Order: sequence, then C-alpha cells, then structure tokens
Amino acid sequence: MANETHSLPIAQVFGNLFRGFPKLLLTNLLFAIPAAVFFGIFYAINALTGLHAFFIQLISVIPLFPFYAGVVGVTLHLAKGEQGLQVTRTFLALVRENFSKFLVHGILFYIAVFFTYYSTTLYFRLGKENSMFYVLMVFCILIGVLLLFFFYHVPSMTVCFDLSLKAIYRNGLLMCFGELKSNLIATFGLFLLTVVCSTFLICCGGNPVAVIIVTIVLGLGIVPSVAAFIINSAIYKRMYAMITDHEAQSRAVDKRISEKRSEMENLRRKKAREDAAEELRKLEIDENADGDEYIYFNGKMMKRSVLLKMKQEAEESGEK
Repeated sequence: MANETHSLPIAQVFGNLFRGFPKLLLTNLLFAIPAAVFFGIFYAINALTGLHAFFIQLISVIPLFPFYAGVVGVTLHLAKGEQGLQVTRTFLALVRENFSKFLVHGILFYIAVFFTYYSTTLYFRLGKENSMFYVLMVFCILIGVLLLFFFYHVPSMTVCFDLSLKAIYRNGLLMCFGELKSNLIATFGLFLLTVVCSTFLICCGGNPVAVIIVTIVLGLGIVPSVAAFIINSAIYKRMYAMITDHEAQSRAVDKRISEKRSEMENLRRKKAREDAAEELRKLEIDENADGDEYIYFNGKMMKRSVLLKMKQEAEESGEK
C-alpha cells in the first residue's frame, strides 16, 4: 500500500497491467470463444445472403455483449490492483448476473454504431457535392464521441452497482460531460493501444496471411481485455465517487422527505384528535337517561356510556 501511495497514477496503471497481464490473457480467451462463434455465425449469414453488409456483421455484438460483462468485471478488479482473483469463476458469475442488462446495452450499442457509421459516411459522400454536408458529418462524429464516452461508463457501472437501467443510462449521460477529463484519458489510452496494434500490423510487411493471423491474435487474444482495463483505470475512481456521493445524497433527501411526511402525519392525527375532542365537548348527551342505547357519533354507532366517558376526558383535556 505504501508503494501505491507514493507512486504516480500512471506507474500504478502500468504496474497493475503487468502484474495482471496473465489474467487479462485468460479473460480474453474466455471472451474469444463466444466472440468467434457469433462473428462466425453472422459472417456466414453475410456470405450466404451475398449482402456482405457491415450492419449484418455488426449484429454479432448484441449476443456477444453479455459476455463483455465478464471482461469489464475482471479488468475492473485488476485496475484496482486486486491480484487474488479467480478469473474463470468471476467471469462466468458476472456474465450470468448481468446477462439481461448487457443484452439491452448491446442493442443500444448496435443502434449507436449503426447510425453514427452510416450517417457519417452518408454526409461524407454528400459533402463532396456540397460542402455544407461536412458540417453535419462533424456533428455526427461529435455525437459518436459522446456515445463512446457513454459506453465507457455504462458497462462498468452495471457490474459495480445494483442500479436500474434508467439510473445507469442517466448517470452515463451525465458522465459524458461531467467526467470529460477521465473520458479523454481513456481515449488517449485507447489511442496508444491502437498505435501499438498498428505497429504489429505494419511489421507484417504487407503479407496477407501474417496480417490476418496478427489481427486475429490481437482482436481475440489481447485487445478486448486490455482496452477494458485502460477504460476502467481511467474512469473507475471518479465513477465510484460520483455514484456513491449521489446515492448518499439521495438517501439523505429520502430521509428528509420521510421525516417530513411523518411530521405531517403526526400533525394530521393531532388535528383529527383535537377536532374529535371539540365535537365531543359540543355533543349534548342526556346523562340521566335510562339504558345504554347506541348513539351515532363521528361516523360510528357508540354506546352512550362510552361517549359520556370520552366527553368527560375531552373536557378535562380542554381545561388543561
């Protein structure tokens, strides 16, 4: 702990990365199995239909996204410096616990990428004929960047906190703008990862077979967990602070509301008792009448003896 206190944040990140790298590789292996299956299925669909369309291949991210929960959860533990982690058990547990929420995240991710990609490419082509369309293209790119920031936080928030989807998405949108520094740091880290991967591809010397092999190794064996590790390292401290502080504020507000409601209820009951006592004092009852007949009072049929006793108590309390 002393080393962590006196070391720079970047040194902590690299230290956690190197110590946890074997676990990151195992995480990638667990993620690569469903990734290969789903990408293979939709690649086959693309080929059989003859469309060879990006939007069909992209559908594979929807069923794959629940498995990304395992990647996010494991890398979050490693980003915090936790080393005694059972990767397989943690990975599978997180997939099972967050399956439905991450399936919804996957659908939203698909929609976000679909519209960002096709709107940007459309306005780029139209911009060659009318430069005004470049303005719309830039606007679409900015929206895409904000959506990227949004998806930095949503997966981590889902595996860390027991929140509703509405709360997750609301906080995710707030963090797009409110945590700009963390978002930019995560983006810079992903840029460096891209540069490293590109360097490996350049070293292939244009050999198609080597490029395919390196791409598969990087794409399935290294990039997913390392990218998630970079994102979590950049955002998790601020995310924890924001969510826990927000929850504490919400509990404080709820407590104040509850106390106010309790106070109002007590006042209402007190007012009702005072009104009932006033009605009793005004009530005329023949104390010398024979029998103990029922008399209608305050919506109820009550015996005369009971009302006499209640009236006496009300008069005594009024005198006090």
